[in-house]
Amino acid sequence: MEVEQLASKLVLWIREQVLAAECKGVVVGMSGGLDSSVLAVLCHRAFPQNMLGVIMPCCGSKQDEEHAMAVASQFSIPTKLVVLAPVFDALLQALPGDTAQPNVSRLAKANLKVRLRMLTLYYFANRLKYMVAGASNRSELAVGYFTKYGDGGVDILPLGNLVKGQVRELANFLGIPRSIIDKPPSAGLWQGQTDEGELGLSYDELDRYLVTGETSIGLRQKIESMITASAHKRLPPPVASLQ
Repeated sequence: MEVEQLASKLVLWIREQVLAAECKGVVVGMSGGLDSSVLAVLCHRAFPQNMLGVIMPCCGSKQDEEHAMAVASQFSIPTKLVVLAPVFDALLQALPGDTAQPNVSRLAKANLKVRLRMLTLYYFANRLKYMVAGASNRSELAVGYFTKYGDGGVDILPLGNLVKGQVRELANFLGIPRSIIDKPPSAGLWQGQTDEGELGLSYDELDRYLVTGETSIGLRQKIESMITASAHKRLPPPVASLQ
């Protein structure tokens, strides 16, 4: 499918999903990254008068915030800025610490940030009768690279059938700033964090496997193990059978 046709199809799909739910528009978290920038532009095309981008800095990179604002300015996307750092800090003070396992503690804190963003998006969605659109792509969803009830807690996933490379093609077509397209993908969860560093493989390698099934034996085992381990994140909570 040509990229222009793909963009038009996604815009129409977003509009259909929102209207079918009897909602008025859509809200998107704008992180300054590739996926959320593409999503925000598509959602704005679907609902030019009823779309809100929410920028939610939380002890992260100032550059990411600037990139999100740049996209909002370039495409005339209405936004709200909600600084979550004070809420995040207050919640950490109220929660018990764990110095024995610093890596686990870092991940728990990172997931807390993402879940605070989910709460914020649904606050605006409830107020405006909008749907929450998530920016996760097929590559991330397949291996569970998202936070359960965080960035995975959304109403619709317009990019969910596109691997990372396809999202990048859309970004080029839509005119997303080159500085965003070229920077290393990162959820901005901690200083120096990158998606590929956490995954332990590149998006190109992951995309190739998902699209063609071709990769090395070692990577195949790694990817399939990640898919299996994260299956619960892609399914509704299991309900106990009483029979």
